[in-house]
Amino acid sequence: MAFMPPFGPQGQQQAPTAPPPQYTPQQPAASAFAVDPGAISGCLFRNTYVWLSGGRGFWFYPIFVGRTSVAGFRWNGFFWMYTGIDLRQIQSFTCF
Repeated sequence: MAFMPPFGPQGQQQAPTAPPPQYTPQQPAASAFAVDPGAISGCLFRNTYVWLSGGRGFWFYPIFVGRTSVAGFRWNGFFWMYTGIDLRQIQSFTCF
């Protein structure tokens, strides 16, 4: 079972109950700088596809955005796992 944060912005947080979409969205234009916390905060509690520096991409369900990082659940192909990501590692993202 994935680690569950004790309390988040809206109390007890749970992983999504359904898998993400079965497609990979088109990557938006990449930023030369770190992702802004204000920009990705619009994706809180929404299916979000994230591309990291180096090109790896995955579905992510963010539940918390800090000054320098974002935390939430990453889809590993079988289930959601709790994880955190440094905003400097994110090349681009798109949410639905």
